[in-house]
Amino acid sequence: MTRPAAVRSLPLLAAVAAVLSTAAAVPPTEAGTGVVPAAAPHAGTPAGTPAGTPAGTPAGTPAGTPAGTPAGTPAGTPAGTPAGTPAKRPVATGYGGAVASVDADASAAGIEILRRGGNAVDAAVATAAALGVTEPYSAGIGGGGYFVYYDAKRRSVHTVDGRETAPRTADETLFLGEDGAPLPFGEAVTSGLSVGTPGTAATWDTALGAWGSTSLRDVLRPAQRIARHGFTVDATFRQQTADNEERFRDFPASAELFLPGGEPPAVGSTLRNPDLARTYAALARGGGRALYRGELARDIADTVRRPPVRPGAGRDPRPGDLTTADLREYRTKRQAPSRTAYRGLDVYGMAPSSSGGTTVGEALNILESTGPVAADERRRLHRLIEASRLAFADRGRWVGDPAFEDVPARGLLSQRFADSRACLIRDDAVLTSPVAPGDPRDPAACRAGGAAAPTPYEGESTTHLTTADRWGNVVAYTLTIEQTGGSGITVPGRGFLLNNELTDFSFAPAAPGVPDPNLPGPGKRPRSSMSPTIVLDADRRPVVALGSPGGSTIITTVLQTLTNHLDHGMPLAEAIAAPRVSQRNTATTQMEPGLWDDPVRQRLEATGHRFARNPEIGAVTGIRLLPDGRWQAAAEKERRGGGSAMVVDGPGRGPGA
Repeated sequence: MTRPAAVRSLPLLAAVAAVLSTAAAVPPTEAGTGVVPAAAPHAGTPAGTPAGTPAGTPAGTPAGTPAGTPAGTPAGTPAGTPAGTPAKRPVATGYGGAVASVDADASAAGIEILRRGGNAVDAAVATAAALGVTEPYSAGIGGGGYFVYYDAKRRSVHTVDGRETAPRTADETLFLGEDGAPLPFGEAVTSGLSVGTPGTAATWDTALGAWGSTSLRDVLRPAQRIARHGFTVDATFRQQTADNEERFRDFPASAELFLPGGEPPAVGSTLRNPDLARTYAALARGGGRALYRGELARDIADTVRRPPVRPGAGRDPRPGDLTTADLREYRTKRQAPSRTAYRGLDVYGMAPSSSGGTTVGEALNILESTGPVAADERRRLHRLIEASRLAFADRGRWVGDPAFEDVPARGLLSQRFADSRACLIRDDAVLTSPVAPGDPRDPAACRAGGAAAPTPYEGESTTHLTTADRWGNVVAYTLTIEQTGGSGITVPGRGFLLNNELTDFSFAPAAPGVPDPNLPGPGKRPRSSMSPTIVLDADRRPVVALGSPGGSTIITTVLQTLTNHLDHGMPLAEAIAAPRVSQRNTATTQMEPGLWDDPVRQRLEATGHRFARNPEIGAVTGIRLLPDGRWQAAAEKERRGGGSAMVVDGPGRGPGA
């Protein structure tokens, strides 16, 4: 879920408001420093707080404001009053670190942690926790995700697989009905059957333990404050609530939280989540592991096994089989990233169980194999579409959870395999989908390696954030609960929705007789399209980091944004804003209005392409390191209401200083 640029209120936001007002004055270009001089703070007061402010007052609070008043609240305002939210801005440039997310409140949480001396990992967790409050239909501790980290000191990239897992009792019949046929998708989504063991809280523990500089207790404070004091509902939040109203009404805990007074909350009203504030407090005391043991684990398992439906509801959701043992035994995976060499750069992403790193990487390799970057827009888009089509064919045949499947990741990312696939692309003809996969184990030029299979549906509600710090560390983190609103089921008394991530499994083989590596299994991770990506130069310094929500369109969105920026020289903000296409081995290619209304569409159709209009595809956030050492954060200008880019912009000389 993402948020439009409507003004919202939060207690923490002026922790960065004074800084952001100056940073916002910097044009979205690479000129000017935009450095904000810092006043000398009172001893024990966070950096950025005016001199004379009492110790313990949040950073950015005006002098003379009583201690304990939320950051950003004007002097004289009673404690507990939500602060004004600065407008979303798609670009921010400066020193000291940066955050880009879909939500201004969440970006501000990350900036607050950076200003208090935290690093990019600390800021990423703080931002993600805040998104769990303000973007609860997209992400939260009831879901999972993938965390990619660049260590500036060692100039190395590391990842955490925090994907949800199926219960130990799951098998290939998980989503088959009594008649042996696949369940209707909607019936499977809104049920305990769809809920996987959440991985987000464990991801936070793993990342902070390995690379963080502060405790989970500290980084959760901004999100706790948001949950306690509330945020202002905007039109998108209300609409997404209304879209889920029928489901939410049937689950009392969801209805109580998201339908106050029995209706979707009014635009401009304040939504508070005291249950989530208390749950975050429990995690602050016990660490992320507190979600996997004790009362919280029992509450999650009970909710999945006996979905709490209101009396008289017309819905009888299927129960799941998640147990406290599944929760207790859950583990994240620290694993090597995927790596692709592309035009003199190294592109790092998430290796399986996500298909993002291998599919983006294969498509880039295919594009490089087709020769120099095409100057003609028709040819450029044609090659992008065909490379994506081929990469998705191979994704469907070969990528699943490597703990259960033989995933030839190295072969999928080899240039030899890409060359064997690229030879199928002709500039004057279009491939017919579904295209058959190749065989990365034995690449042969222009030869398929099996029968074609269609690309199954994947939900589009996810969120992505990117952070960087003064030391040059970078995080790209994509997290999700799958559908908008996940399973629709809120854990009673805990304030968060449970995922429906297991519906990312294939309910049955995608095509009869075709091997499908994404069928359910005990403890198995469903295949994902999440593609958090970090690009390094020849000196192993960061060039750009980015990612997107959007289900399977994540892959094509990341691919096109990378090529816009790296191949065509677009500034990052323009590379993000440019109109998109999305081809995923389907008969038609999705196309945004900016290209649909352009003459290039007719030229592509004359070649043989077929298009379906899509109002918007993806919602990228990213960060790049500029040549002068400043960070530039960038987000969407318009899609899904626009994103929020912020920088610390404090005194200092940036990475490597």
